[in-house]
Amino acid sequence: MKYFIIVNPTSGHGFGEKSIPKIESSLRKSGLDFTLARTERVWHAATLAESAARDGYDVIVCASGDGTVNEAINGIMLAQKAGFHGAAFGVLSIGTGNDFAGGTGIPGNLEDGLKALKENKRKKIDLGFVTGGDYPQGRYFGNGIGVGFDAAVGNEAIKVRWARGITAYLIGVIKTVFLYYQPPHVEILLDDKETINQVSLMISVMNGKRMGGGFKMTPESKPDDGLFDLCIAETASKARIFGLIPHFLRGTQATQPEVKMRRAKKVSIRSLDKPFPAHADGEFICLDGKSLTLEILPRTLEIICA
Repeated sequence: MKYFIIVNPTSGHGFGEKSIPKIESSLRKSGLDFTLARTERVWHAATLAESAARDGYDVIVCASGDGTVNEAINGIMLAQKAGFHGAAFGVLSIGTGNDFAGGTGIPGNLEDGLKALKENKRKKIDLGFVTGGDYPQGRYFGNGIGVGFDAAVGNEAIKVRWARGITAYLIGVIKTVFLYYQPPHVEILLDDKETINQVSLMISVMNGKRMGGGFKMTPESKPDDGLFDLCIAETASKARIFGLIPHFLRGTQATQPEVKMRRAKKVSIRSLDKPFPAHADGEFICLDGKSLTLEILPRTLEIICA
């Protein structure tokens, strides 16, 4: 088998570049035939992954955080659309959050990830596809979509250069509570059956379980059940938002009156007044969006897991 390794050298505040010698040494000791390439710009991972899939590589591996993982997934899916279905996907978790890995059974650290590549255990998972915002042509995602407060928090968290993972996200929460406090009035349509009409602080549409390196948005979610899991929070006071944070850390927010949990195969989100920010796997798909449509693609991607 041939492996194509995509490394984001800036992942984990530079941990990606520092990890390359260990990755190369481990793969050689395992006797794996591999090619390694570094990303150099935005969307480069998608281009590299698509080219590798078209060139007949058996496994495409992303050594990075969630944003680069998302790009690589999009590249693989673009190759699939063109008829190239042979490539499986692996992840070496060296980013700040590693939420895609945390929700799909992929190891959350480099050492165990390298071991998983050698053992080559596989399963197929669902992916999501979102259209709207800055992506009228659509974009694939593996972990989840965040609309409103969650997206604004992510925007603040990436500005925190001295912290990683959940610490950076918590700082983003504190800043966002005081900077972003004008949630939109939205209409959420689930499978063309149920409509939720409310002022929504946050809407998380998940294939995985968590965001921000540890916030358990949908702890019961399964990445291969053909359904999105949704966490929908109504607007709340600043003090109440801080009071909800421990529940999201524990995954007990479903017990709170502001929070609705739902499952659906198709989700449409439309603002009835002001625009909203949104992200896919931590990558912004809009800052001033008005509508998004999401659909689940059952068991679309084969991954290497623990």
